[in-house]
Amino acid sequence: MRSIAEFGADLSLIDWWPVRAAVLAVTLVVLAVLAYRLRVRAARYALIPIGALLLVVNVLLGVNAYFGYYLTLAQAVGAASEDEGSLAMLNSKTVPRNAGVVIDVQIPPRESGFQARPAQVYLPPVWFTSPRPKLPVIVLLHGTPGSPEDWLNGGEAQRTADRWAATHGGKTPIVVMPDVNGSTFDDTECVNSPRGNAETYLTEDVPNYIRTQFLTRDPGKDWAVAGLSEGGSCAIMLALRHQDLFSTFADFGGLLGPRDGDTNDPGTTVSSLFDGSQGAFNAHEPEWLLTHQRFAGLHGFFVVGSEDPEPRAAVERLAGLARRAGVDTSVVVIPGGEHTFDVWRDGFADALPWIVERVGVKVAR
Repeated sequence: MRSIAEFGADLSLIDWWPVRAAVLAVTLVVLAVLAYRLRVRAARYALIPIGALLLVVNVLLGVNAYFGYYLTLAQAVGAASEDEGSLAMLNSKTVPRNAGVVIDVQIPPRESGFQARPAQVYLPPVWFTSPRPKLPVIVLLHGTPGSPEDWLNGGEAQRTADRWAATHGGKTPIVVMPDVNGSTFDDTECVNSPRGNAETYLTEDVPNYIRTQFLTRDPGKDWAVAGLSEGGSCAIMLALRHQDLFSTFADFGGLLGPRDGDTNDPGTTVSSLFDGSQGAFNAHEPEWLLTHQRFAGLHGFFVVGSEDPEPRAAVERLAGLARRAGVDTSVVVIPGGEHTFDVWRDGFADALPWIVERVGVKVAR
């Protein structure tokens, strides 16, 4: 049986506001008709406070929908805890004008069942203004071994985002750093496999939660996905397979695609991750996808160290295929760079202005 928090988290107080207003109007008409037809005066008068209460509740819901204070019923009644992204908790913080806030959230795996560790979410200063703006999203994926916090520590994603915010009126996309593996040394390659339904988690559970909890723009043209090492391979794969979710990707030191190992050679990948199905492997292999489909409207940014041989070979192969498949493609090779956070940290800093230009941060109310 689902808990009150789980049930309430699905009941948005933001979406479908016009529908609720229409339902209110119909309800008030029905009450008026009943009041007219009822012959018992007391019964007729009893409908008046009911109608007034419905009117007041819907006005309050409309105000809440405009300002985005409580986004779900669970938050409004206090059933959503602070580590689930309570807006009431966040609003109590004093936020520096040119610096954002990072919180950890446990994203429920409702569709995937994937046992993920808490995600990290960076909220830029503009998110704390009233009325709360709808912002684009960058999903940042870590590697193996690793955790979501890697992007905050070695990757310095918060510092990079804050530097951008400081010179752009506090505006950046929301940056979401979810878990892709479930533990430090597991390696899902972001696909559904015996190691867990990571792809479903990243393409259904994560977008659904982030959109409703943080009042973001809808997935699609305003969402980007990026990652380092394994996360870089995941980023291009997810963007090619889920164009309805991501319009932009950035690959920092990834391989040719999902690999059960550290080289571009598929090795045992087909058997270990795809149950021996070559067709399933192909459907997740960027090289195969780029030679069998067109991707007009997709944007891709590759960063690799010149001394990182396997990822560099992957970039040299995939960037050319991407251009031929219609992908708006940019490549940065960092001289002397290896498979380290020095490259990935600089890569995200180089890619952020490019990503922002494509997903945009113009505040949409």
